[in-house]
Amino acid sequence: MTVDSPRSDVHDIVFLDPLGADVPMEAWRAIGLEALDPNPFFGPDFLRPYLDHMGPASVRLLVTRERGSGRWLLAAPVGRTRPGLVLPANATWATEYAPLGTPLLHPEASDEAVRAFLEAGAHPGGLFAIPYLPLHSKTAARLKAAVPHKTVVFARAERASHGSGAKGKAQLAEADSGKRRKEMRRLMRRLGDHGKVRFASLSGSDALQGFEAFLHLEAAGWKGRSGTALLSLPETAAFARLAVEQRAATEGVRIDQLWAGNTLVAALVLFLDGGRVYSWKIAFDEDFARYSPGAQIALQALKINLASPGFKGADSLAIPGHTMIEPLWRGRLETGTLLFAQGRLGGLKQKLCKADVKLERRLRRVARAVKRRLNG
Repeated sequence: MTVDSPRSDVHDIVFLDPLGADVPMEAWRAIGLEALDPNPFFGPDFLRPYLDHMGPASVRLLVTRERGSGRWLLAAPVGRTRPGLVLPANATWATEYAPLGTPLLHPEASDEAVRAFLEAGAHPGGLFAIPYLPLHSKTAARLKAAVPHKTVVFARAERASHGSGAKGKAQLAEADSGKRRKEMRRLMRRLGDHGKVRFASLSGSDALQGFEAFLHLEAAGWKGRSGTALLSLPETAAFARLAVEQRAATEGVRIDQLWAGNTLVAALVLFLDGGRVYSWKIAFDEDFARYSPGAQIALQALKINLASPGFKGADSLAIPGHTMIEPLWRGRLETGTLLFAQGRLGGLKQKLCKADVKLERRLRRVARAVKRRLNG
């Protein structure tokens, strides 16, 4: 569906079915490669498998494209959701499997094109939320600059990350030093009692076999017992296998492994996009928990990232305050929800939405505290 854009005669706004056979895949892949900030979850290799097996049919791909050439200037999957408890809004489709809402924004997109994208995203209802947006990214700066008086940021949080170059090396030196360095090496020596210890890093077609091993390792642990492992449901297993297969075909997946003899002790699934690394899923053998396998594989991944040509930085995708990853990946990535509102009541809608989200988060914290007391 094409939406008329009265402001411009140089671009169109379209809503596409991301699973449709008529989606111009070449243009979709091109903006993924050229975007100011990468988002591996909004490209076809991840998004189509996810929506095909798990997503609501109502999600549409919102695209701003040049009139005539058809070149995509902005793109993001958009669906109707509730950022808080009550008030509905349109939002870029970030989920627990893809906690990154950054639209794919071409460097040559004009402010006019960005405004048209936001206005189309806000219809109907007048609200458009972009959750899990890295607030210090180039994309965030462009979005805010295009409509400076119509956006607010809330639900701010920080999650573990690490930099590249000298900054990343300094973060590694800080994480892998002193008592921690000594203890980690002691645990690795003890792990060696179970067989020769080695790390492996798999990509391309080798990553497919590595991902199968990861799936079974994850299912054997607490996630399998709680029903949240990828293998716990046919639809999550099918989506994940296809997404990894398609991304692996373009070197977009890496599987880091820790072995003790013939036993896979830990595995980490990472997505690679635009020089950046995204730590997607981690699992370890609970029989080896005393050797800190999750921390060992996370530290090894940091070292591999820093040694990778063209590396620009890594995002843990972890929840804020994660006790395992934050002491190791010493950088912090600030994210938040950018809320665009239009219309005469735009400011009021923003205030109501912020209050709604604040209440929802407060109730969630209370529920977690109650659960801890009941389990304690």
